[in-house]
Amino acid sequence: MPEAPLAGLRVVELARILAGPWIGQTLADLGAEVIKVESPEGDDTRRWGPPFIDRPRADGTVETVAAYFHAANRGKTSVICDFTDAQDLARLHRLIDDADVVIENFKAGGLARFGLDYPSVSARNPGLVYASVTGFGQTGPRASQPGYDFMIQGLSGVMELTGEPSGDPQKVGIAWIDIFTGLYGVIGIQAALAERARSGLGQQVDMALFDCALGVLANQGANHLLGAQEPQRLGNAHPNIVPYQVFPAQDGHLIVACGNDRQFRALCDVLDLGELGADPDYATNPQRVAARDTVCGPLARATAGWGRDTLIAALTAAGVPAGPINRVSEALADPQARARGMVIAPEGIAGLRSPVTLSRSPTLSDRAAPALGQGDWRFSPRR
Repeated sequence: MPEAPLAGLRVVELARILAGPWIGQTLADLGAEVIKVESPEGDDTRRWGPPFIDRPRADGTVETVAAYFHAANRGKTSVICDFTDAQDLARLHRLIDDADVVIENFKAGGLARFGLDYPSVSARNPGLVYASVTGFGQTGPRASQPGYDFMIQGLSGVMELTGEPSGDPQKVGIAWIDIFTGLYGVIGIQAALAERARSGLGQQVDMALFDCALGVLANQGANHLLGAQEPQRLGNAHPNIVPYQVFPAQDGHLIVACGNDRQFRALCDVLDLGELGADPDYATNPQRVAARDTVCGPLARATAGWGRDTLIAALTAAGVPAGPINRVSEALADPQARARGMVIAPEGIAGLRSPVTLSRSPTLSDRAAPALGQGDWRFSPRR
């Protein structure tokens, strides 16, 4: 059986909540040994519920932990460390001396008084890759400010882009900036490890939620920078493609995503709107974007006369991308999700696997999130 791709990599996680732990969980899924160092009270998200999960401990007691914690801490070992205790701090230093990666999400400069900042630990372990996750990064006028996903969604302009034009700005339904920061953090760590293989030296990976939120503005950022536009809320419509939005049906709603002119004509044919599809005024996407309401009004009136699933089937047969708007329960029960094995249950606790699938190397999903302090600090020396 081949080893997981990051087998043999030791990661010390000094992180809590979501972005930093998401980095650690992703590395654990890829085979790294991830040691989560928690305060005596544990990661805050252990208490972020309901719902809560009761789980027996080895000592016969029962630990009650929020589902939120289980979502971001699979595959790790938990140890307790009181930074104000000299003995605890000394053994943490020894653990980091033997590590490949550290992940931390304290305020910029917050670990210096414990000798756990990057300059201090890299002096003892020059090959260490040290990922720092903060709201605004290690530099700049906001570097000392705390940052939370919800706040960053507002600061980054994303909330101003989300919601109906006549309604309030809306946040996304998950802490997606934390998740993106976690994923970009994994990319940064792996890049630093690849460079270390050439130079022998580690480096600090400076991850900021604000940077990541701006970085994924993608076409909306480009629309402003290159087109001198101020992007606006469009509800479920697309700023650069028409028709590419939610449409009504007799029994609900569906998504139609026409990415090219052929798909638009096919959509019109299915809806018996051949004249609209053949109209030279709407033959190209830029023309349709300029006439958004004129194009989408007749489409919406036509789709409202169809049953949702019947219309989705007809559009799919015609090569027009279309799909339902599922509840979470429906998404997780979808035959495709089942075929891909997305729902897992390590140690009997249901969760979602890493979406990374490799052709030769396995990923790991057999260990649930750890009980607080379940590790005993007896980690094999590697150097």
